[in-house]
Amino acid sequence: MARDYVVGVDCSTTAAKAVVWNAMGEALSESRMTFDLQQPHRGWGEQNAEDWWTATSSAIRRAVQTVDTSRVGAVSVTHQRESFVCLDRAGQPLRPAMLWLDVRATEQVQNFGTPDVHRVTGKPPNPTAAWYKLLWLAQHEPETLSRAGKVVDVHGFLVHRLTGRWVTSWASADPLGLVDLSTFDYDDALLAAVGLDRSQVPELAAPGSVIDTLSDEVSDRLGLPHGLPVVAGAGDGQCAQLGTGVTAPGRASLNLGSGVVSGTHSTTYLHGQEFRTLAAAVPGEYSLETFMGGGAVTLNWFVTKFAGVDLRSLGLDLTAEQVLETAAAQLPPGSEGLLALPYWTGALTPYWDHHARGVILGLSGIHGKAHFYRAILEGVALEQRLLTTGAEQALGTRIEDVIALGGGSRSAVWCQIIADVMKRRVSVVREPESTCLGAGMLAAAAVGIHESIPAAAEAMSGVAQCYDPRPMVSPIYDRLYDVYREIYPANRALFAALAEVL
Repeated sequence: MARDYVVGVDCSTTAAKAVVWNAMGEALSESRMTFDLQQPHRGWGEQNAEDWWTATSSAIRRAVQTVDTSRVGAVSVTHQRESFVCLDRAGQPLRPAMLWLDVRATEQVQNFGTPDVHRVTGKPPNPTAAWYKLLWLAQHEPETLSRAGKVVDVHGFLVHRLTGRWVTSWASADPLGLVDLSTFDYDDALLAAVGLDRSQVPELAAPGSVIDTLSDEVSDRLGLPHGLPVVAGAGDGQCAQLGTGVTAPGRASLNLGSGVVSGTHSTTYLHGQEFRTLAAAVPGEYSLETFMGGGAVTLNWFVTKFAGVDLRSLGLDLTAEQVLETAAAQLPPGSEGLLALPYWTGALTPYWDHHARGVILGLSGIHGKAHFYRAILEGVALEQRLLTTGAEQALGTRIEDVIALGGGSRSAVWCQIIADVMKRRVSVVREPESTCLGAGMLAAAAVGIHESIPAAAEAMSGVAQCYDPRPMVSPIYDRLYDVYREIYPANRALFAALAEVL
C-alpha cells in the first residue's frame, strides 16, 4: 500500500488542529482541540506549554481514527511563532510560556533594538520577537534562565514529545530573533546577551527535512504506524504562505485574520523597515512579511461596542457582520468621505510605532454604522496597499497576484474592496486550512509524494474564487489613497504626545 497521506498539525495560539491530507491537498479528516490563554497583566500573554502537547496529541489521534493509517507517510508541525517556553533539565516548564502577543518587553526594545540586531535577524525592533522577552527575563526573573536546561519554540517542544530529540526547524526558531539569517544558524552574540549558549537551545534542521521518527510509545498513543517520519516544519506565517502556493516572487499571500499578515517570497536576503524578513518554508530562501494588528479584530471591536444590531428580535439567521456588510456594500467607494486609519493596536510595518492609534477622519452628520464598517474595510485595504508597495520597492518585483486566506477572505465585499484598492487580482484559497496544508506540503515533499517543496505547493494548493479590480472604481481609491497615506505622518507627533500624557 502506498503511503500517500500526510498529517499536518497547526498548534496555534488557541488550539491545535490536525488534518490528514492526500497528495492533491484534499482534507480527508481533521480534528481540533482548544486550550487556554492567560493574560495576568495588561500586555502579557502566557500559556501552559503542556497544553500544546495535550491538544496536539489529542487532535492527531482523533484525526487519524477515520482514515487508513497504513497510508500515512509522515507528520509535520506548524505553530504560533515567537512563542517559547523555558524548561528545566528534565524538560518540564519552569514558568508559563511567553507568547508572541506578549508586549511586556518594550523597555528592552528601546534599549537593545539596534540596527545591527535588525540586520542580523531581519526583524525590526519590536517586542514580538522572543529575544527581547528573554532580555526581560534576564532582568526580572534571572533565576528562570539560570535554571533553564532548554529554551524552545513550540515546534521544538512538540518535536521532542514526538521523537525524544531536541530539534527544531530553522524556519521555526528564526521568529524568536536568535538566528542569523545569512547563515540560518544561531547567532552566538544574541544567545550570550540573554545568558544562553547552544546547549540550551534545540539543534536546527532545514524545513522539510526528516528529523527522526515517532517513538514507539507515541506511535501507539496516536494510533500511527511505528517508524513514521517527523518532518521539520515552519512557523504558521511561512506555512500559510506555502499553503497558498506562493513559492516565488511576484505573488503574495494575504491572511485576513485577527491581524492581517501578507507574505511574499525572495530568493535573496533583504531587510528593511517596510517588512520583517523570515526564513521561508523553502530551505535557503526568505519570506518578506508585512503585518498590521488591526484586521478582523477591529471589525469585531466595532460590532461588539457600537453595532447594536439585535438580530434575534428581527428573526434573522444572520450575524451582525453579515448585516453590516450588506449595508456597507450599498455605499459608494470612500464611505462618503469617511477614512479609517486601522491602528487600534498600534502600527507595525512600516512605522513600528506602538504609540500609534486608530483615527476616523472626515466624520459628518451623514455617517452611520454602515459607513463606519465600510471605512474599516477600506482602511485595512488602503493600509495593505501601503505595505505591499513598500515590499515591492525592496524586491524590485511587482506583486501581480494576491492569494487571500483566513476568516476575512470569506467576505466577498472585503475581497472586492481589496482588489479595487490594490489594483490587483485577489484570489481566495480553495482550502480554508491553508496554514495546516503548508505543513502537509513539507511532509509530502520530504517522503517523496512530490519531488520538491515547490512541486508539492503547486499540486496541493488551489483557489476557489477570484476578484478583479474594477476599472471604474480603482481610480477613486487612487485619490483616496493619496489622502490616506498622509494621515499617520500628520499625527505621529500627536500619538507620542498623547501616550506621554496617559
